[in-house]
Amino acid sequence: MSSAQEDAEETAREEVQEAEETRSARARSGLASLVRIRSGGLRIMRSRKSRIWLVLAVAGPGIVAANAGNDAAGIATYASAGSEFVYRTLFFMLLVTIALVLVQEMAVRLGTYTGKGLAALIREQFTLRQTAVALGCVLLANTGLVVSEFAGIGAAFELLGVSRFIIIPIAAVAIWALVSFGSYRWAERIFLIMSLAFLAYPIAAILGHPNWGEVGSNLVIPHLVFSKPFLLLGVALIGTTVSPYMQLYAAAGVVDKGADPADYPRARIDAISGAVFACIVSMTIIIATATAIGGKGPLTSASEAALALKPVAGAGAELLFAVGLIGASALAGAVVPLSSAYAISEAVGVERSVSRKFTEARLFLGLFGVQVLIGASLALTHINLITLLIGTQVLQGIITPVILVFILILTNRRSVLGSAANGTVFKVAATICVTAISAMSLLLLGSTALGFFGVG
Repeated sequence: MSSAQEDAEETAREEVQEAEETRSARARSGLASLVRIRSGGLRIMRSRKSRIWLVLAVAGPGIVAANAGNDAAGIATYASAGSEFVYRTLFFMLLVTIALVLVQEMAVRLGTYTGKGLAALIREQFTLRQTAVALGCVLLANTGLVVSEFAGIGAAFELLGVSRFIIIPIAAVAIWALVSFGSYRWAERIFLIMSLAFLAYPIAAILGHPNWGEVGSNLVIPHLVFSKPFLLLGVALIGTTVSPYMQLYAAAGVVDKGADPADYPRARIDAISGAVFACIVSMTIIIATATAIGGKGPLTSASEAALALKPVAGAGAELLFAVGLIGASALAGAVVPLSSAYAISEAVGVERSVSRKFTEARLFLGLFGVQVLIGASLALTHINLITLLIGTQVLQGIITPVILVFILILTNRRSVLGSAANGTVFKVAATICVTAISAMSLLLLGSTALGFFGVG
């Protein structure tokens, strides 16, 4: 055997050994590639069990982040859209879906290719003052959102006859324990199970027996209403569907999961499928309420939507809405404070991981616990939630354009992503989406501010 052949075989053995070590490392972090590695190449495992594991391997931060956007406030907004404008907002939601896909994909691409969360990248690429202002607003807005999530948990269980004074403390302890004493792998699995609760809404929509021809027509053909209420509702739909905490969590989640550039194809599928699934759920909420109570006017809460559906679709619809609201609020009740903890810890440059003990990540886990405590405590009081949500909405209106512009600039920079930076077509499409979302967010901010002073 020649020296060249021996060198070639030795190189092949080293490559196989390196591939096996990489596979084992990813398996320990929950990213096991579902392939069998041989010297002749890769062979995909095709058993039924392997296909199930393939789905679980692909599912991750993208799906969790996108579904967290369907929280209590989001459900109330979608239900109100169906109640007030029937199916007319469906085409608008189709456009929002495209925007969410682009934004979520950019967020996870930054995380997988840089190994850093959004806050860490913003700190490195922009001024300290810009970083501090953006993250300060994120922390304040997210804390307000956590209150609404625990209030949503309480409202959902009260539909089932359980007092909020009993269930909110239990939920708070359960969420805190899951993150504080678990690993990222197990926390993510629980989050994914919570996401299954959203299947209640498509079922509720089917129970209502909608006119699917009319639904399809409104989905693909614009049926817009040129009025101030419709415009403001459209802005609210964007704000509740494309929330900054979702992008912060998606990027930080892939980092905490241990993803690297080799994992990008899976992370990309996760981000896109998560965004599409979340928006399908949003549309089915609109369809369900439009079919049952379309034309009745705006609603103020998700629980109000559930009660309104009862005379039309029966007690089953009320139960389904309650189940969906529990899953939505519990998921967002964990993801929202986690996104804050990731962001602040990344900006400061300290350890941040669900898999770490408290002694290893004091700021990260401490900040998470404080937000859960504040959110649950205020949800048990007689605080004016409407005023709180208006204030939170104002902060979201400020930070949404800022965070999205940061994401766009970062993904455009080859100094950050190298060859994975946005191409020309993607750059144009993303710029249009970010500009449109930012403009409408600022419009909502201005309208809310004027309304606060009794103008408009």
